[in-house]
Amino acid sequence: MQMTGGEALAQQLAREGIKDVFGIPGVQLDFAVDGLRQMSNEIRFVVPRHEQTAAYMADGYARTTGRIGTCMVVPGPGLLNAAAGLATAYACNSPVLAIVGTIYSAAIGRGYGLLHEIKNQSGVLAAVTKWNALARSPQAVPGLVREAVAQLHKGRKQPVGIEIPPDVLSARSEIDLMPVPEDEDEGRRPNPAAIERAAALLDQSRFPVVYVGGGVLAAGAAAALQAFAERLQVPVVMSENGRGALSDRHPLALNAVGGRAVFAHADVVLVVGSRFSDTGLGAPAWPAKGPRYIYVNLDADVWAPPRHADVAIEADARLALEALRAAVARRAAPAVALERVRDWARLQADALEPLASWVRHLRAAIPDDGVLVSELTQVGYFARANYPVYQPGTLITCGYQGTLGFGFPTALGAAVGNPGRTIVSITGDGGFGWAMQELATARKYDLGLAIVVFADGRFGNVHAAMTEKFGAAHGVDLTNPKFDRLAAAFDIAFARADSPADLQRILHHHGASGGPLLIEAPVADLPNPWPLTRLDRHGASGPPNPLGEPGGTRSQP
Repeated sequence: MQMTGGEALAQQLAREGIKDVFGIPGVQLDFAVDGLRQMSNEIRFVVPRHEQTAAYMADGYARTTGRIGTCMVVPGPGLLNAAAGLATAYACNSPVLAIVGTIYSAAIGRGYGLLHEIKNQSGVLAAVTKWNALARSPQAVPGLVREAVAQLHKGRKQPVGIEIPPDVLSARSEIDLMPVPEDEDEGRRPNPAAIERAAALLDQSRFPVVYVGGGVLAAGAAAALQAFAERLQVPVVMSENGRGALSDRHPLALNAVGGRAVFAHADVVLVVGSRFSDTGLGAPAWPAKGPRYIYVNLDADVWAPPRHADVAIEADARLALEALRAAVARRAAPAVALERVRDWARLQADALEPLASWVRHLRAAIPDDGVLVSELTQVGYFARANYPVYQPGTLITCGYQGTLGFGFPTALGAAVGNPGRTIVSITGDGGFGWAMQELATARKYDLGLAIVVFADGRFGNVHAAMTEKFGAAHGVDLTNPKFDRLAAAFDIAFARADSPADLQRILHHHGASGGPLLIEAPVADLPNPWPLTRLDRHGASGPPNPLGEPGGTRSQP
């Protein structure tokens, strides 16, 4: 068929099932945008106000729908702006396809100083994707799109990228579109011998524990995890990225705080879909000496030193858990006091006010299938471990990237992909400043989400950390807009929550009315949430003994 490279791009995207593209038009992308215009009955082109938002929206869309999130940006500064969102998607196992313009084919690598040219753009893209390629001809475009989507289904779900020069997009030629297979690669199967060794360790163990990360969610392995845990009657500790892999209502589910109690007594630990490391220092999340460790991951690097694997299973999390379930012996209901552990963990959380009240009222206002997009704000840090999660993909964080300002634009993508579901973004006034202009995007597309801004007039976490270290803070004060006037300027509804109960009431009402809503929640000094966010071996003294043996009290960690 005769078509331009831009038309081939849009038509192949449609074949791949892409329904939404987040991006900002620009001269190098003119023919790509025109291709999307011709396919507008099948693909919606969602245009925010910043390339960073385009990437974040693709990530939020992907992580809450399970579908591919697609973003498209111009070269040079467009890619650099989008890189923060792609880095977050990379850290959080998110299937994002990045389409990036570049300069004219003949000029690539020559340093002519063309519009938007940067040195080694392909290398920049490679740093935030697991696979990337450059289209050299219009005929190559459909094949590269097909390969990009295939790569998204292989191994860990992380972003992929395609660069397309403007001359390739504008050239008209005979181009064949690529057929799409009915079933993509379902994932790497585990080695039977490794499964046998792991099952033997688990069967011989006195008190095994499972620790799960974001890889379980990325693999769609929640059902397999529950079936395995119930067969072995083993407690499941969920990391920040693994929240929702098992419903917090399940009797075997523990957050990281409760994990301190069970890890202190575990003799075998099965780590599934997690790097199992302290994101600040790179040390193992729990000492390598003591328990025997079994690792399940698609990435062999996760059990490299200083971590130690007694058994390593390089495989898809779902397939490995299904194989382990078939291989281990069924255990009777455990004679362990996990409910007592959960009570203790709740007691620790409830003592940290007013953080506990804000999170408790958020949970009461958000339906089980509603999505909370957290942020780098005190309430958000606390929510990582202490906001109860009942379904996969309903608590979204930025993972180890720690990308301040990611929350609101990521929630916009979640709202695009999940019409009719409750979407709540919580952010501080500092992080909200990264993307407050995207209130225009919320209004333009009438997106049904609530944006909660906890406002204290400063970078609150930085202020607390510097004050603790040095006795004073510097460079942390903010000059904020009048949030009610800001909302009015974008024709967006506004509310003020002076208490957690106010917030719950406002969110309940918004759930019935829909549309974008900006909520200001004024806060003063908040307590340090960090002691109650992670599996911290230094906080292990004090938790109750889950084996019902002497030792352990209901003290603060």
